[in-house]
Amino acid sequence: MDQIDVVVVGAGQAGIAMGYYLKQTGLSFVLLDANKKIGESWRQRYDSLVLFTPRAYSSLPGLPMTGDQEGFPAKDEVASYLEEYVDHFDLPVMLNTKVNTVSKSDFGFEIRTNKGVIEAKQVVIASGAFQKPYIPIGLNESKHDMFQMHSSSYRAPSQIPDGPVLVVGGGNSGAQIAAELAEERQVFIAVSQRFKFLPLRLLGKSIFFWLEWIGLLYAGVDTKKGKWFRKQSDPIFGKELQSLITKKKIVVKPRVEKVQANEAVFSDKSKLTIRNIIWATGFTPSYDWIDIAGAVSSEGKPIHERGVSPVRGLYFIGLPWQYQRGSSLICGVARDAKFLISFIPHSNT
Repeated sequence: MDQIDVVVVGAGQAGIAMGYYLKQTGLSFVLLDANKKIGESWRQRYDSLVLFTPRAYSSLPGLPMTGDQEGFPAKDEVASYLEEYVDHFDLPVMLNTKVNTVSKSDFGFEIRTNKGVIEAKQVVIASGAFQKPYIPIGLNESKHDMFQMHSSSYRAPSQIPDGPVLVVGGGNSGAQIAAELAEERQVFIAVSQRFKFLPLRLLGKSIFFWLEWIGLLYAGVDTKKGKWFRKQSDPIFGKELQSLITKKKIVVKPRVEKVQANEAVFSDKSKLTIRNIIWATGFTPSYDWIDIAGAVSSEGKPIHERGVSPVRGLYFIGLPWQYQRGSSLICGVARDAKFLISFIPHSNT
């Protein structure tokens, strides 16, 4: 049984950012990831995905992403950047390593994986917030020939059979998928609240520059600005969807209440006969593999304060609004990693 100071579960952007700071501590550590390559979760997303954060806001500490800093990187560029980052800082990673359980032990923690058992004095959970695709219970009732998929499985329009498509969910992924599909077919998008659009650029600068400049992007949840910002619905970045709605290439529908046979029923009691549905309804957390009392709430969410668990030696990183709006974004996760490293006992303090 291997024994190590710190195990980081997950080698996405959050785990890698944690690894950057752990590298400076003198502690022994390793990043565990179930994927076969660094950045694989980015490569598996839909083909046309482009970040709404420019390269200047898409880098981790110590190694800026190359290229036009005002330009927007595509998903494969982000994946390659994360690979380069791990190589550049020589971060220790075990790939193809699925964590089955994390539990307490006399040493500290026992991490059972498909490649054996590791004991760690401390554990950082960096498995991300996007774990289990969510389709609202009671909506997905169709047992007929309707084509359905979650947005996490979407790659390109060629996957979808001919005919109109209903996209359920009004986040940025749903908006981008709807816009792409609208190039060749009729698209409907069902949302529970009105869209709020923000431009990607304003007065020649990224909208993220302005969000940072006015003190919102990294405002903590315990600040007045942070509390206000957290209450706001997430905006759609860019105006492509708005333009397509204006041109009636995309039709907005209210919240879906029921799907049965080939028919969707909406909250305004209108109905739509449809044979293709994409559920862009987000994800639910999945932490049932953490077998530690007091680590996860009865709702299945991590219990923490700024990523610090009440369980001594256990930490979380990369959660939405862990402390600020950027906590789950590549532009902000390093701030949380820098904060957490001060809680992890190490030799270079």
